Amino acid sequence: MAGLSVIIPASNEAGEIGGCLEALLASNPKPGYGSGSIPVPMPIEILVVANGCADSTADIARSFAPKFKAMGWDFQVIERYEGGKMGALNAGDAAARHRARAYLDADVRLDVALLDKLARVLQSDKAIYASGQCRIAPPHSFATRAYARIYARVPFMQHGVPGCGLFGVSAAGRRRWGAFPEIISDDTYVRLSFAPSERLLLRGGYTWPLVEGFANLVRVRKRQNAGVAEIEALYPELTKNNDKPSLTPARILRMALSDPIGFAVYGGVSLLTRFGKDTGTWSRGR
Repeated sequence: MAGLSVIIPASNEAGEIGGCLEALLASNPKPGYGSGSIPVPMPIEILVVANGCADSTADIARSFAPKFKAMGWDFQVIERYEGGKMGALNAGDAAARHRARAYLDADVRLDVALLDKLARVLQSDKAIYASGQCRIAPPHSFATRAYARIYARVPFMQHGVPGCGLFGVSAAGRRRWGAFPEIISDDTYVRLSFAPSERLLLRGGYTWPLVEGFANLVRVRKRQNAGVAEIEALYPELTKNNDKPSLTPARILRMALSDPIGFAVYGGVSLLTRFGKDTGTWSRGR
């Protein structure tokens, strides 16, 4: 069926889920398809999967049901007592009506034009992975502000399609894997399931936050590294699709000279990820 299912896993996101849903409701133009100057409205489905929540995430999400009904979109809140992002993603997939899928983190805010672009491109018969242009949300802490200045300049963020907090796949693309496996990094797993030529960076943008504070940056960076290493160990066949460029010595030097404080913080985080073990738990560290 033509259309798009947007799956939002949300664990204790009472402070974020409202802003995420408001951004979706603000989409302009509404997703459409077909020929002519006036597109045919496209069926859109929003599924919020509240997993292992001890707060009011599910209740806040349900309060948006009348607004989505007024938009003509299907809307559903699924509550799971078990935690775990992969379980939430699989629950959303099991309930989704449309074969094209978008996976959206609750702390991401889409620009008004992005959903239409994403929904249109994912109607392709080809296997496609797509995302928008990622902007780092303005950080609050000194350490995260410094870290973000360098992180925004690394090749991974400036080239290719990172898909931080948001990625979509066409129906043919979704058939690349079955259920989400119990791994750390869902976004890396899905991105590497597509060749670089199959990934599309759309013109529309979105805002994605980094965690706040030096200790939380280290913790999250360590978990990200563990997630990549896990995929390399369990799914070595996916590494052929890794086009992540490396930082050259000349680029590292330019970064260090242009922003010594930012580079010191970024380098400190990178260095400290080599010590200690990943705790195996996820914390946004807000």
